[in-house]
Amino acid sequence: MGTGIKTDRRILRTREAINKAFLELFAEKELEQITINDIADRANVNRGTVYLHYTDKYDLLNRCIEDHLGKMFLSCNLTGLADTDAGLISELKPIFDYFGQNFLFFSAMLANQRTTVFRERLLEIVSANVIHKLELEKPAPEGMDKQLIAHFMASAFVGTVEWWIQNRMPHSPERMAEQVRRLFEDNTMYRGHQ
Repeated sequence: MGTGIKTDRRILRTREAINKAFLELFAEKELEQITINDIADRANVNRGTVYLHYTDKYDLLNRCIEDHLGKMFLSCNLTGLADTDAGLISELKPIFDYFGQNFLFFSAMLANQRTTVFRERLLEIVSANVIHKLELEKPAPEGMDKQLIAHFMASAFVGTVEWWIQNRMPHSPERMAEQVRRLFEDNTMYRGHQ
């Protein structure tokens, strides 16, 4: 039984080393320029070990994205924002904390032209959660489409996160949560759902 635990820990450490090496390389150069050899060298493992865990660098990228977005979703309780000011801040702060704690991943994903796949996936998750919140609330303001409202708010949120990460987090997670809350509250579409 003890051997299984050690094996699991070694596998986890190896995956973490491969992921960290990949993200460091991804922050330095375009995906097309990264080779499995580069990843293996940086992670201090052999090529075969990388292939044991991932089909190729695209599989590694997709699994990194899915893993981080899944963890973000679970740890930040993105199942709907609370109605009170304190509730909204308490919901946003863990999100910004998660971004800050995983700065290497998010800065690599949001650098230059490499954002498309990750940005679309993040936008999809945030938009789905905004729609969920809107459906729990009153109807959309007259003449407004909930899908459009959700996309607008999700795009604003993702754009704000991009700015924060690309500028190396010039404000604390608490300050970002407060600022984003105020921006959403000042938006007539959000006020229509309080």
